[in-house]
Amino acid sequence: MFSSLNFFFKRPKKVTLEWMGVDMHSHILPGIDDGSRDLASSVGFIKGLSDLGVEKFICTPHIFTEVYPNSRQTIFPVLEQLRAELTRQGIDVQVEAAAEYMMDLDFMELLKNDEILPLHGKHVLVEMSYQVETRNVDQFIFDLNIKGYQPVLAHPERYIYYHSNFEQYRKLKEHGCILQVNLLSLAGYYGKAVKQVGLRLLKEKLIDVVGTDLHHIKHLEYITKFVKSGNAAKLLADYPVRNNELFR
Repeated sequence: MFSSLNFFFKRPKKVTLEWMGVDMHSHILPGIDDGSRDLASSVGFIKGLSDLGVEKFICTPHIFTEVYPNSRQTIFPVLEQLRAELTRQGIDVQVEAAAEYMMDLDFMELLKNDEILPLHGKHVLVEMSYQVETRNVDQFIFDLNIKGYQPVLAHPERYIYYHSNFEQYRKLKEHGCILQVNLLSLAGYYGKAVKQVGLRLLKEKLIDVVGTDLHHIKHLEYITKFVKSGNAAKLLADYPVRNNELFR
């Protein structure tokens, strides 16, 4: 009888992203990288994530000169178009823009010339190739710190060259890096190995912030399923996620 009563009085699962609040990594500005293709898609992504409890969006289009040579001049006019369309449709959400930078020589030139678009405050979202570690990555981190920035390393769980060298994650943290995990990784979207590394990073409290890294409708569908199942909250609702602390 006791177990039956206990079942009926269980608290319902949390099935939102309220614990995250701010999505600080997404590709939902239309037409400027490999993310959203048009304005209608961007609005749809924002509606979908807002319905899940996201209250603020920091859009982070790629800046990778060889492939996506974005800049302030390409990003902010598109941000204003998106804001205007959201206003027109009566969608009241906060949308800002920064960038996700490939750590390469072109990035170092932007840093030298003070042309960086940071996240809220002095945080800069950076990434590396999925196949090969950026040469002298410690120097990149050092140079960012010298300039007064704190690097936020995007999706470290996806860098397969670290999977057998877990100590490198700790080293990056010790050198001043914030680590950001993708919701999609924890949901298993990129495969079992990436998911397991993401879970281990959480278990060892090496992750600081969470992002969707949303590019397209399949990502939104996968994230929605993960959240509504209660599995996202089970992993992260009581975890010390710092999104709201750092990016409000």
